[in-house]
Amino acid sequence: MEGAEMELERRSKFLNGLILKKKAGEHQEHRDRLNIRVRASDMPFPLQNRAFSCARELLDSMPGKLDSKRLALTLKKEFDSSYGPAWHCIVGTSFGSYVTHSLGGFLYFSIDKVYILLFKTAVEPLSRGKSLKD
Repeated sequence: MEGAEMELERRSKFLNGLILKKKAGEHQEHRDRLNIRVRASDMPFPLQNRAFSCARELLDSMPGKLDSKRLALTLKKEFDSSYGPAWHCIVGTSFGSYVTHSLGGFLYFSIDKVYILLFKTAVEPLSRGKSLKD
């Protein structure tokens, strides 16, 4: 019986690998259509796709010059309202960064010639009666 269980486990892993490759290929096609290149991420695909779509729509609605503040604010608000508070967004054509983020809440990508860093941090409420000086 152990041999049969091992074979089922092996086949299950193989099929899971095929499914993951197919999904990765589909996500790559979506990114290619939107002219997006992921630089670094630990964010789930559905959240990435939401960021890509939102960024693409905003960039397409900006004729002429890039309004990086508007793009950053809109992405931040979109993710705060959809996925909870403490999202941060940095947008530009050239910037450096070093940030700490919550697990599953980091995406750095480029779209056209614009670079976007979107990340989430943990929020801990202040205890009642405590001030910032404590």
